[in-house]
Amino acid sequence: MTDQRIPPHHVDWETPSEFRENHHAELPPAPDDGRVNLPWTRVFLLGLGAFGVWFLLFAPTLQHNAQVSPVGARRTISLDITGPFAAVSRGLQLSHIVSLTGRSSRLPGGTVGLTVSGPRSAAPHAPKPAPRAGTKNGTAPTTPTTAPPNPKEPTAANPLRVLIIGDSIGLDLGGPLQSDLAQTGVVSAALDARESTGLTRPDYFNWPAELSSDIDRVSPQVVVIMMGANDAQDFLGPPDVPYTSAQWNTLYAQRIAQFMQIAQSKGAAVVWVGMPPMQNPGLNAQMADLNGLAQQQAAAAHPPVTFLGTDRSLGTAQGGYTAFITNAGGQVVNVRTPDGTHLTPGGGQVVAEQVINELQTLGYKIP
Repeated sequence: MTDQRIPPHHVDWETPSEFRENHHAELPPAPDDGRVNLPWTRVFLLGLGAFGVWFLLFAPTLQHNAQVSPVGARRTISLDITGPFAAVSRGLQLSHIVSLTGRSSRLPGGTVGLTVSGPRSAAPHAPKPAPRAGTKNGTAPTTPTTAPPNPKEPTAANPLRVLIIGDSIGLDLGGPLQSDLAQTGVVSAALDARESTGLTRPDYFNWPAELSSDIDRVSPQVVVIMMGANDAQDFLGPPDVPYTSAQWNTLYAQRIAQFMQIAQSKGAAVVWVGMPPMQNPGLNAQMADLNGLAQQQAAAAHPPVTFLGTDRSLGTAQGGYTAFITNAGGQVVNVRTPDGTHLTPGGGQVVAEQVINELQTLGYKIP
């Protein structure tokens, strides 16, 4: 019987230099369109260098984003990493290069600030005193006075001035509400809503200062507020105040009360719109707690603030989450976006109509 075993195969091993020399003709030819084949190591180093330049240019921005992120280990690590690079970037004045792109001037929420729609009217000023006339028979003549327009009976010449402010969900409401009010022809509607903002982190966006500025510019007679979606987080210290602690609830209630006082500072009526039910059970519980604090402060305000809940208008009959509702006309309306948090244009319209109905209930003659 013959041996069927296969004889061992002899292999001549080549050194790397011999391999390149012997197989040079087998390598793909260089492209004839001007491109150059580079080793992967060089490509990696070029990419790493480009990333380093980008990181150095935007280190102050990255540091700021870390500073305003939720309190915790991730924030601490991010600050430790970005801090030295941000210091170098500022020392080299690289922020001037970034500012040319317009990135450094972006406002939170991607908005351009306060916008106004509808008929305009000059903000009321204190009436000038009438010239003092001479007396006749020892009696000073009477000067006729004109009563100021009644804000609850607005006209095109003297429109009702409404200011709408809030976070990203407030923006979902603000767009339809501003449009609906402006289309009445008797309301001047101003909107200032910013994504990712709230009352917990004034280091990121200072809403009390912004509201004070808006009131000085608009002199609103009604202020509509809808915010809170981003507020369920620790207060930044030192020392940090953990969310859900008794101290946190006290501080947050104080911030709501202060915010309501600023809104009322020039005599405006205030409507606080509560957060809607959320699809995520944890977030839903948080928003319910924040709504409770806002409702308590609304009742304690002087004069009282109108708290307008949305758990029924945007939720089930029991106040639970739903993405679709049936309106008064029997139509099914998609009111929530796929993230289970924000409002669709249809959902914003539902709340806008709810706010207008409430203003009408309060006596404002809005068509």
